[in-house]
Amino acid sequence: MAASPFRPALDLMVQYARYHRDRRNIATHFVGIPLIVFAIGILLARAQFQLGDVQLSAAWLLWAASTAWYLSRGNLVLGAATALVNAVLIALAEPLATGSTAAWLGWGLGMFVLGWIIQFVGHYYEGKKPAFVDDLVGLLVGPMFVVGEALFMLGWGRSMLAEIERQAGPTHLRDLAQPAG
Repeated sequence: MAASPFRPALDLMVQYARYHRDRRNIATHFVGIPLIVFAIGILLARAQFQLGDVQLSAAWLLWAASTAWYLSRGNLVLGAATALVNAVLIALAEPLATGSTAAWLGWGLGMFVLGWIIQFVGHYYEGKKPAFVDDLVGLLVGPMFVVGEALFMLGWGRSMLAEIERQAGPTHLRDLAQPAG
């Protein structure tokens, strides 16, 4: 049984990092995860709901729910940054939902499949299955992990990064001739 999805950000990041230590895998996630979020934005943008005087899409409703989750994980900067990145991806996705049904599905499903192909290429380098296979909350943690990695590169969150590396190990380049360990 999977652990609670309501763990603190650090615990979630450590668990996710245990599946993502190869730098090539992390690099593919910088492309694959945004493509998947973008695709979900495209696919859900057509489902429209009226809330009083406001018209919202299912994409924005999912964004609001996921934002509440990100902001409640105990790390306001990481949660807000993840919510902001996801909002930008959804805003960019929305116009692609307004075309023909074929264009909408082509863009949405095409980006979704492409994003997952890139993810699975990364996991080939890692030599491990994706984190969500063992815990579905990994589907929410993925965007937070990518945003966290970007923030770490910019110098933010040094203590969080140190704790992730203490618990999950440092990043590396796995020798593909050797079995994953």
